[in-house]
Amino acid sequence: MPALTATTRFFQRGTTKVYFLPTIAAVNLTPTRPEITAGTDLSAEIADLAGWAVGVDMIDVPDLGSRFTAQINGSIKPEQSSITFYGDVGGADARTNLPVDQAGFIVFMDGGDVPTKKLDAYPVKVASHSKLRTLTNAFQITISFSITKAPGENLTIPA
Repeated sequence: MPALTATTRFFQRGTTKVYFLPTIAAVNLTPTRPEITAGTDLSAEIADLAGWAVGVDMIDVPDLGSRFTAQINGSIKPEQSSITFYGDVGGADARTNLPVDQAGFIVFMDGGDVPTKKLDAYPVKVASHSKLRTLTNAFQITISFSITKAPGENLTIPA
């Protein structure tokens, strides 16, 4: 049995790029370089990420012939997804670029914005802004997103 190809492991901070793109024309959600250039690089203001994965509901399919309950794949759906940004004392932060109800695409380039590497593109709509108030951390805003269609995954970053 062949072994998995050895990976080049990396630390995401300082490497991964996250963009908000207003449009992606391609049906498979691969953005063009002009669409990426027209987007907003969110990376330097991100404090944390949550969700951004797609899962499947399992459906139990028991039968009278066995005590074992088998399963089949059911609905495919995204996890609840959000990005936590640092807030600005004057309010000039991610809330300006990502107002509630803004539609577009969140694009993750885990290996950096490097042509021929991979990206994931999520069609989204901004759902809410939640302010995180604490006495021990910098002021932050969590922006929640609804993922409106199936994401484009493992797409090639254009030159």
